[in-house]
Amino acid sequence: MIICLLLLKILVVLLVLFVLKIILISIFFYREIQAARAKDPAAKSFFEVLLLYQGLHALISHRTAHFFYKLHLFFLARLISQISRHFTGIEIHPGAKIGKGFFIDHGMGVVIGETAIIGDSVLLYQGVTLGGTGLEKGKRHPTIGNNVVIGTGAKVLGNITVGDNSYIGANAVVIKDVPPNSTVVGVPGRITKQDGKKIDISLDHIHILDPIMESIQELEERVKKIEGLNSK
Repeated sequence: MIICLLLLKILVVLLVLFVLKIILISIFFYREIQAARAKDPAAKSFFEVLLLYQGLHALISHRTAHFFYKLHLFFLARLISQISRHFTGIEIHPGAKIGKGFFIDHGMGVVIGETAIIGDSVLLYQGVTLGGTGLEKGKRHPTIGNNVVIGTGAKVLGNITVGDNSYIGANAVVIKDVPPNSTVVGVPGRITKQDGKKIDISLDHIHILDPIMESIQELEERVKKIEGLNSK
């Protein structure tokens, strides 16, 4: 009987701690939860995102790891990040700086390097890498501006800057600075302006202007016209 009462007390304490944890996450990560609901049409409810979205839980772990990283408790910080990586499939170095409203959709295979800086309201899809290009010390990872979308499988490499309101297309490899309000596609990444207007968050990955393909299509049209004139 005493053992049953003790177990019951333990369960009650654990339940209270769990509820407290949920409340604290709901308060401190409210903007991130709302960002997930706004940017992922599959998100059905606030609590679904809160309890089941690995991108949110990877960010929660990162905030904790980053706190210890700033205290120079590097081993503990890295331990937390590696445990999070094991459970979420998302690797965020504890030294990375991440703004508010950050959302990783699906998330598997995302890698964010130590000196990466990410602004507010940034959206990453699965397989994105914000990585370095060598063994140099200091700032060696990208700086991502506000309201940036980085598509599936894209690689943003080196100490470069991606300007606000830009879109990096799926599987693009970006190794040079990207001005604000731009779209980048291809390997290596090529920039197409969007008339200085803020991009629509709902842009899909297949309807992106590719300047190289446009040039090839123009050349094909010109060749057809020339061949048509020569055949007359």
